[in-house]
Amino acid sequence: MARRCGRATSRFSEIHKISVRMTATAAFFFCLCLAAEAGLYTASDQIVLLSEQNVGSVLINSSAAMVVEFYASWCGHCISFSPTYKKLARDIKEWKPAVNMAAIDCAAEENVKICMVYKIRGYPTIKFFHAYSTAESSGVAYRAFSHDIRELRHRIIDSLESHGEPWPPACPPLEPTSEAEIYNFFETHTGQHLALIFEDAKSYIGREVTLDLLQFENITVRRVLNTEEGLVAKLGVTEFPSCYLYYPDGNFTRLRVNFEARAFYFYALQRLPGVVRSGKPKPVSMDLLKNRTEEPWRHFNNSRVYMADLESALHYSLRVELAVQSVIKGEALIALKNYISVLAKYFPGRPVVMNLLKSLNSWLQDQTADRISYEAFKERVDNTAQVANAALPEGVRWVGCQGSQPHFRRYPCGVWILFHVLTVQASTTGGSDPQEVLKAMRNYVHNFFGCRYCAEHFENMAKEGLEKVDTLPSAALWLWSRHNQVNNRIAGAMSEDPLFPKIQWPSPEMCPSCHIVKDTGDHGWNKEQVFSFLWSYFSSSHILPDYLENEDEILEKQRAKHSLQLQDSFAQKNVQRKAREASNPITPSPSSPVQEGEEGEEDEGPQDETEAYEEDNEGGEENPALAVSNIEDKSSEPSPWTKSKLVDVHGLQQSHRIPSIIGMRLRQQKEDIVDLDSFVNQHFRAKALQLAASNRIKQRTLQTKVEQEPRPAFSLGMELDAGLGMVGLQPMDADLELNLIHQGKRLKKRELAGQYFRGEAELDRRGHWISVLSIGFSNVDISLCVILYALSFMCLLSMYVFFRNHLRRRRVKVALP
Repeated sequence: MARRCGRATSRFSEIHKISVRMTATAAFFFCLCLAAEAGLYTASDQIVLLSEQNVGSVLINSSAAMVVEFYASWCGHCISFSPTYKKLARDIKEWKPAVNMAAIDCAAEENVKICMVYKIRGYPTIKFFHAYSTAESSGVAYRAFSHDIRELRHRIIDSLESHGEPWPPACPPLEPTSEAEIYNFFETHTGQHLALIFEDAKSYIGREVTLDLLQFENITVRRVLNTEEGLVAKLGVTEFPSCYLYYPDGNFTRLRVNFEARAFYFYALQRLPGVVRSGKPKPVSMDLLKNRTEEPWRHFNNSRVYMADLESALHYSLRVELAVQSVIKGEALIALKNYISVLAKYFPGRPVVMNLLKSLNSWLQDQTADRISYEAFKERVDNTAQVANAALPEGVRWVGCQGSQPHFRRYPCGVWILFHVLTVQASTTGGSDPQEVLKAMRNYVHNFFGCRYCAEHFENMAKEGLEKVDTLPSAALWLWSRHNQVNNRIAGAMSEDPLFPKIQWPSPEMCPSCHIVKDTGDHGWNKEQVFSFLWSYFSSSHILPDYLENEDEILEKQRAKHSLQLQDSFAQKNVQRKAREASNPITPSPSSPVQEGEEGEEDEGPQDETEAYEEDNEGGEENPALAVSNIEDKSSEPSPWTKSKLVDVHGLQQSHRIPSIIGMRLRQQKEDIVDLDSFVNQHFRAKALQLAASNRIKQRTLQTKVEQEPRPAFSLGMELDAGLGMVGLQPMDADLELNLIHQGKRLKKRELAGQYFRGEAELDRRGHWISVLSIGFSNVDISLCVILYALSFMCLLSMYVFFRNHLRRRRVKVALP
């Protein structure tokens, strides 16, 4: 006994002893490590990937039996066998508590020692490890196995039946039952249903269905041989195989299925009342779903597609999932363009949604930069450009994709339906590229889908067989088959809704002609009938518009949202303007007379312009777009000076607020050095500017007096006048005539403001030339220069006359004889 225990504990110590003899072999396999780096299987294949770190915990003392493939990733036969092994893993996925599947790549350098310990001499090798195997067990090899899944499945069942003790605790009994055991079944068991499958001794259907349903509660399956004559005669069984349900009251009923086959038994039995997966909560009753307060339950037909689900999926995709990336660039930007292009081509939406998708696609295709911001993209999704009759409803309204709990189904269900619809629409409308929709879906999931684990699984599926899609119908069938693979993989997971269990879709109830039984007795699909079903189920004419929001209401909500955004933008800019005014005051300096003159000059005009602007925006809801455009125009230019007057209660005193500049930089203070010439020059310039300003003020005062007319009675209001900073007055009677009078006054004030700024611009130009001509010269300097120029001119003129007369005299003397 001690010797056996010593051998059991020293199994992996032998690895160290033979490591020297394996040096040459390890060097050979090292050359192949690149090929073995990824292996032939992934976690998406529902196969346990063995390595040096986990091989001991998986194979030794495991409560489940294990089927392990030892392969080399460079082996051609292993590569051709891998699809069969993957299908086998999906086929017996429900057997996992009793038997599980694993694989190890012996071509990987770190796995070479493990494969040699388990005496692997060729590839691929499949071995069966019993439950609770010891460390010295090397497994039972399957000799001359084929690529037939049915044969491999039967071999596994034979290995389980010959298992012996200790029996896998999760594995139900596989031997035939007797009549006495059936009659006493409910005395020792608490299950609600007992299914009896009558078959001959060579049939495996009863044992397969028993293992298929071992993860479900309230259902027990037993096989009864045709040799049990008493029970066969009592129930009147004439067909083998056939299935009967036995109830606690002693009654029997036959289970009606389309075909007497394993897949149809499994589907029908798991849908019996009270049958649920182990560890899963019971389905929520419809009464509780109807009485939910957080979201009402919407009744739907599970054989139809709802447009509300498609629009909800679009909303979540474009407004929620894409928002995670603040900047979309590179490969992700290309994926987004292809995704929107496919939607614009094939989405069978309402006119308002299609107009938005086409507008969004046009804008996106025109982007030539290598990146875009999500904010710019979202503005197009929200139609801030105000494209006519274009909108995407906000919020989700799940119907066919609603779940029994808020965390079940919904968006993943909507995405699947969306791409099924797109593949069928591409086939219906005659798309040019069979892989166009599939590539767009693959790249979108790869770059944007929030569940990264799901995205990885989908990418693994896309690598298998996507390049073989060469027709539009085959594209729809490829997506359908991969959807069923996902259903098979996540069936029984925590994400499965107990009210909507994952099945191989469509069910025999929805499409009986889609299901066939092969000559071997296994389930099969009639691909032609499946495509006809997909074409009908996902066609645009088959989509129901129930629970959709009215298009006019959608457009009205969109306009109201834009109006509110414009008001918020105006208020925000107004706050920013006031903040800049408060943070950038200009303090008048006594040593700067020029600044004082400019302030006095500019301090008068902009007040009228500001008041006209504020009056023009009273009740800004009438035309918020115009208000925002005016603000944007003004924000691009230096804001004018502002001035406010506060009148005391008795009207005897006036105090002037210090003007400020909005959006302009303050002049840096210069050194306190006085230049007499420049001082005189600036003094005269300031006087000229003040004189011009006073003339404009007089003209404006005369115009204001002419404009004054009798005004309507006013009542005190609680709104603040932005121009005066006081409690404003609101008219008591705002009829149409007064509104027209006020609109005329606002237009006049705008014209006065424009005249003021044009005059000020001309004065600035004149002042510019005056300053250029008079820099550094006083009036005395100019007078002296003029006198000097005159004296110089007289001197030059006298010299010219003198020399000319002198030359004439000499010529006369030379000419005499």
